[in-house]
Amino acid sequence: MEADVQNIRHYLREQRPAMEAFLRGLAALETPSRDPQAQDALFEILAAKFRGLGFKCLRMPGRQTGGYLLARPARRQRGRPVQLLIGHGDTVWEKGTLEKMPIGQENGRLSGPGIFDMKAGLAQMAFALQAIRALGLEMAATPVCLVNSDEEIGSRESTPAIRRLARIARRVFVLEPPLGLEGRLKTARKGLGRFTLTVRGKAAHAGLDPGKGASAILELSHQIQRLFALNEPEKGITVNVGLVEGGISPNVVAPTSKAVVDVRAPTQEDASRLSEAILSLQPATPEVALEVEGGFGRPPMERTPRNRRLWQDARKAGQRLGLDLEEASAGGGSDGNTASLFTATLDGLGTPGDGAHAAHEFIFLDKLEERTALLALLLLLPVES
Repeated sequence: MEADVQNIRHYLREQRPAMEAFLRGLAALETPSRDPQAQDALFEILAAKFRGLGFKCLRMPGRQTGGYLLARPARRQRGRPVQLLIGHGDTVWEKGTLEKMPIGQENGRLSGPGIFDMKAGLAQMAFALQAIRALGLEMAATPVCLVNSDEEIGSRESTPAIRRLARIARRVFVLEPPLGLEGRLKTARKGLGRFTLTVRGKAAHAGLDPGKGASAILELSHQIQRLFALNEPEKGITVNVGLVEGGISPNVVAPTSKAVVDVRAPTQEDASRLSEAILSLQPATPEVALEVEGGFGRPPMERTPRNRRLWQDARKAGQRLGLDLEEASAGGGSDGNTASLFTATLDGLGTPGDGAHAAHEFIFLDKLEERTALLALLLLLPVES
């Protein structure tokens, strides 16, 4: 087995120029989440790469997004266990970003929009599978790759497919970027909830007949205080009213108001409790109506026993590569949150760097080869019965 480690490292070292070129090609394609057609070229490049590795590719179009790409070996042994690799091709960057934020290389860093989050992970996915194939190594579980185009906007269209695949998979590897410059793997993620409060009051002239009105803004102010009281930072629970609107004119008692609330919770128990508390809010002032909608779109990814076993396997694989891997909990969600509901899941397997969603986004180039080797070793792990 140690010979396999050395062979993988040697092969990927030789492939480093090709891997970097492949990543640069992906990054040169601007793929904002809300532009479905922008995803086409990236999916074509990925599909061509997977087909070259003997995979069969299926492109599933989206209704409002670019859909997703599914790839699996064209020849596979029926009844064999499945392992799922998940990544996304969409980014938060709009078209035209490359003009002011071009791809660049300096001091061992490769920078550009989407390189860290998470096109480096897509390059790792392809080249880890390429290394295994080129070296004639045998995987105990059939690899299935899903790359979606809506992760940055909640994966609403691709989540049903992720759920179906995670249910049949023995383990899931998520190629999101790791946490921190040292590249800690993500073994826990908070669940993400989004709620909307709409208040309907009664308009009246603010100077002539204020008593005949019922202020939706006044009511919303009471609800905002209730929402902020739900914060428990010591437990990692955050409730943030991030968007507020209402009223029609300064001299009119506001007939309507609205607030959009972001909620993060580390456990499913917390998420359920918070959902119940928010959805059961009642008006604090007379003559107004309060409507509350929403819920948790991404459940928490918790440190379940099966997730802990997979993390320990990753630590051991890292040690074989001379890596002392660390773990972390992330405040943001990913498709790993969904997969973790059904099977052992490990997230943050992308390339270390920094600047997700920020103008200084980059990866450490020497870590690209290293983390690709780690992924290859994880794909070669035996499968628990």
